[in-house]
Amino acid sequence: MGGPRESDTLAAAKRRTSADRAGADVFGRLATELHDAEGVENTVEAVVQFALSALQCSYAGIALIGSTRRPEVVALTHPQVASFYQLQIDAGEGPVITAIQEGSVVVVTDVAGDTRWSSAWRTRLRDAGIRSVVHVPLLAGGRVAAVLSLFSQLPDAFDADDLAVAHILAEHASVAIATARQEAALLQAIDARKLIGQAMGIVMERYDLDADRAFEVLKRYSQQSNRKLRDVAQELIDTRRLPG
Repeated sequence: MGGPRESDTLAAAKRRTSADRAGADVFGRLATELHDAEGVENTVEAVVQFALSALQCSYAGIALIGSTRRPEVVALTHPQVASFYQLQIDAGEGPVITAIQEGSVVVVTDVAGDTRWSSAWRTRLRDAGIRSVVHVPLLAGGRVAAVLSLFSQLPDAFDADDLAVAHILAEHASVAIATARQEAALLQAIDARKLIGQAMGIVMERYDLDADRAFEVLKRYSQQSNRKLRDVAQELIDTRRLPG
């Protein structure tokens, strides 16, 4: 029979196994929720709510990075999180900007004593009672597509296990957000084709043109007015006449 130390080791191993299974179940549910979420907004909302419960942070938020590379706040668990982001976006510096530029996790163990950036962000978070922060970039296609931010009212609140969970959450979220964006772009493309098809039908009927010439007419108006073909088609459908 084993001694007390062996029994303690076995008990610890059983606890770890139980925790691992629980973690797998939790992330399994997260994957299902993200898969079922419709659109980018619902997807990022599911991510921040999961982060709030799984990591026991005070607040969480997500900023998406668009084609201009300027962050856009799209999900938050408390209204004042928006001001944490906006202060840094306007200044062009801060831990979230660093996470975007370097594509790496930024950890602030104690806001009060961190001097890596200007004092404005530090004062703002300290006044709001925030002591520690983690910004995790969400990568898609090798680029930063978004940043998951975690805020705590306790100093040094995020340990190695928390960071590991945040990384896993970011990986799940990256795939879900990329998929949601692709689906949104596809739906927009389908909608645009429908609009252009309707507009072509109007031009064909009114001016007795075939499909190719009707499309050339729309394209010419689009180029002359420097507007998207979709917008020209929508105006034609709404007004029943060509723009200009």
